[in-house]
Amino acid sequence: MAVTHRSPAAASPGRWPLQDAKARFSELVRRVRIEGPQHVTVHGRDEVVVIAVEEFLRLRGDTTGQALIDMLAASPHRDIEIEPDRGAAPVRDVVL
Repeated sequence: MAVTHRSPAAASPGRWPLQDAKARFSELVRRVRIEGPQHVTVHGRDEVVVIAVEEFLRLRGDTTGQALIDMLAASPHRDIEIEPDRGAAPVRDVVL
């Protein structure tokens, strides 16, 4: 009995069985750039989605902390002084 190899065209559009994604990775990357996100499946279930780096960066958002700084600067309570209590460090008994 011959084993047939499914091509990406045989799968649903934008869906790649893992073995096809591995065998045709260059084509998968090209399709991400042209068609958008591509799903890689394992045993017929979505396992991962391959996306372009621009989409990844957009989804990840700003990791600089600037959004938090801007929010705090815009707060109506920005003039309140907050002093951390640095003298009360937690003390624990340690049994050796």
